[in-house]
Amino acid sequence: MTSSHTSTLATTNDAAGEWMHFGADPRFDYPIDYSIKILGSSGAAGTVDFLGKWAPNSYCHFHKHLGNTTSLVLDGEHHTVETLGGESIHKVRQAGDYAQKPGGEAHMEFAGPQGSVVFFSMQAVDGKLFEVLGRAERVLNVTTLDDFLAGNMPR
Repeated sequence: MTSSHTSTLATTNDAAGEWMHFGADPRFDYPIDYSIKILGSSGAAGTVDFLGKWAPNSYCHFHKHLGNTTSLVLDGEHHTVETLGGESIHKVRQAGDYAQKPGGEAHMEFAGPQGSVVFFSMQAVDGKLFEVLGRAERVLNVTTLDDFLAGNMPR
């Protein structure tokens, strides 16, 4: 990805270079099974680049990105279900699909039958990357850039 700032490899963080796995969570009634791997970050710019890897037909937590997000599907079939104005919009993304989105919309993400791998580049807003949401978009957790880079997220 072309960027106006230099991304520094997150070699000083415990989470750097490791896949962090997220599995079943009793608070949610859908199959959660995904992992993330941080590729690089810039604390000064408030950005992080990472990979997300979903098991077949599995979800990540219902969430909302707070800042601009760029994504590129690298492998598999990746589904997003966005909630905009009370309506759900289901998109199926194939390998090679590129998207840039502003923050703010609540959405679900899940893999197709073969799983999926997606590259993400995210911008933090006031140091915050995303919110994990429950029913009726109730905020369950706010993840900061520092927490994300350190691997300090609820699992």
